[in-house]
Amino acid sequence: MADQDLISAGNIAKELGVSDAKVKKAIKDLALEPAAKRGVCNFYSRDAIAKVKASLG
Repeated sequence: MADQDLISAGNIAKELGVSDAKVKKAIKDLALEPAAKRGVCNFYSRDAIAKVKASLG
């Protein structure tokens, strides 16, 4: 998977227009695993955005 296909929780929050905390809680509730880790940052695949958005209603 190419790096440009990965997105951080913070950037998911920006795209969806919600707080980082809401996105992080949704990721935890959905038990989404990061596609990659760089240091302490987790990066998720683009399909995680749809899953998070659906869980937020």
